[in-house]
Amino acid sequence: MRALVISGGGSKGAFAGGVAQYLIEELKNNYQLYLGTSTGSLLVSHLALNKIEKIKEVYTSVNNDSIFSLCPFTVKHQYGTQNIGINHINVIRNFIKGGKTFGESYNLKKLIRNTFTKDEFLQLKHSSKDIIVTVSNLTLNQVEYKSINDFNYEDFCDWIWISCNYTPFMSLVRKEGCEYADGGLGVMVPIEEAIKRGATTVDAIILQTEITQLNRMPSKNAFSLLTSMFNFMLDRIEHQNIRIGKYVASHSDAIINFYYTPTVLTTNSLIFNKEKMSKWWETGYEFAKFKNQELSQLEI
Repeated sequence: MRALVISGGGSKGAFAGGVAQYLIEELKNNYQLYLGTSTGSLLVSHLALNKIEKIKEVYTSVNNDSIFSLCPFTVKHQYGTQNIGINHINVIRNFIKGGKTFGESYNLKKLIRNTFTKDEFLQLKHSSKDIIVTVSNLTLNQVEYKSINDFNYEDFCDWIWISCNYTPFMSLVRKEGCEYADGGLGVMVPIEEAIKRGATTVDAIILQTEITQLNRMPSKNAFSLLTSMFNFMLDRIEHQNIRIGKYVASHSDAIINFYYTPTVLTTNSLIFNKEKMSKWWETGYEFAKFKNQELSQLEI
């Protein structure tokens, strides 16, 4: 059984889309399992449907307004760089309304339902493929994996949305009596779960460089400090997931093919820029092509 696993990574998901496009369209890989965390959960259903051009159009046309119903950031372009600041008005407004987070992401919830239809959901549910998204249950202090086979359309769309909610910058969701947040807070790369579900070959797209290539700039405000802290923690979680995945694979005779980003794409994956994401999609496709051509030459 072959599985496609896509890690979390916000706007960097565009790179994963390009890699997946090459694996599916050019290598003709037939996946029975699709597992995604955060941005990966947005991709997997469309990839399983083989509607790659559709999800490419979505990923290369969204902006912050497509994601946030209340954006906690301001983005200023100065001297060729992006400076991220706090949108004090929006943050205060959300706290006055009783919100528990700095921003809200209800526009993303609408986007998911507008781009992933009920007919498409039923098509997948009646297929032999399993689509799984990762969520973090903050109430029970555990990671949960939500399969398309266990839910109706409305609930599964909710789980996709919840998997992407990077708290405290995006919405905290209460569902089934528990508070849920971004799956990446618990598992960034669900390789272990793919192997537990029977995968013998795993193609894992990691939205991070294999070797650390980044020294972060000093924090300019509370938000930049928070994002740096969260990125540090998520990086540690990701490295741990990969180590565990390799360990489980070695004891299960499973093969893992890793696709890391070749360079640092962005230092703030919560900023959604159409031009950059279009470029990252093409970069992902070309990188997967180069990597597999190189492997073919080595085999010869």
